[in-house]
Amino acid sequence: MRKLLLSGIVLTGLLFTGAASADEGKVEVLYAGSLVNLMERSVGPAFEKETGLHFQGYAAGSNLIANQIKGKLRRGDVFISASPTVNPGLMGAANGDHVSWYVTFAESPLMIGYNPQSRFAADFKKKRWDAVLQEPGIRIGRTDPKLDPKGAFTVQMMTKAADLYKQPDLVEKTLGDPENPAQVLPEETLVGRLQSGQLDAGFFYSTETSDLKIPALRPAPELQAKASYTLTILNDAPNQAGAARFVDFLLSASGRALLKQHGVDIVKPVVTGNAQAVPSSVQAVLDAAQ
Repeated sequence: MRKLLLSGIVLTGLLFTGAASADEGKVEVLYAGSLVNLMERSVGPAFEKETGLHFQGYAAGSNLIANQIKGKLRRGDVFISASPTVNPGLMGAANGDHVSWYVTFAESPLMIGYNPQSRFAADFKKKRWDAVLQEPGIRIGRTDPKLDPKGAFTVQMMTKAADLYKQPDLVEKTLGDPENPAQVLPEETLVGRLQSGQLDAGFFYSTETSDLKIPALRPAPELQAKASYTLTILNDAPNQAGAARFVDFLLSASGRALLKQHGVDIVKPVVTGNAQAVPSSVQAVLDAAQ
């Protein structure tokens, strides 16, 4: 019985060590769905090549990810949001104390993108974009305003456009209900649906349209909305050290160069929250970026 007990202890120890090793070699990054191409095809592979660590990404609407973290339905090491307004809901004891600080590091304006093979493509070159979006039969895609900042920005921008262009019914004619099921789609699938011809047009950030060569129109300056990307290391991250290395990489000169290549506008990094909780290696990169 003693031998069996000792064997069990040894086996448990080996399993625990193996699990720890697996965690140490993998960095789980939960990120805004607008960054799928950037993360999976560029940042992830470059990070793996430089560090030897395995990048594992999960993409969805920023609010959706935050809700999953808060509800303990998803766990990760790094969280990248498309809006600073998402992070406070994860900060403080009342919100589970999942986040202590976050860094705003990049921006990407909201654009109207369209499929060049669509029968409405020519109209986008001749007419103002809001007129084309009101044409009969056009299929428009956007994200859920409750689950994704881009969806909320879309509704806000169209509401401003209705006032700017003196069209009181513009929102109703183009978007319908804010949660219109004929238009609202998961952020991570929106680009694919446009490219496959399931959609004629949609609302995207410039990083998506630039990166994937999607024809796009930028709204008037008075209507401009944009993603403001933030990143943080979650307080209960299984791999704190690996998370810090990922953040170090993304904020480094190499990481910023990749962001620029994918149409993301770099901004001076700003820390919000408890700056004392920022890992020393991350703080050093931030200082270098000032």
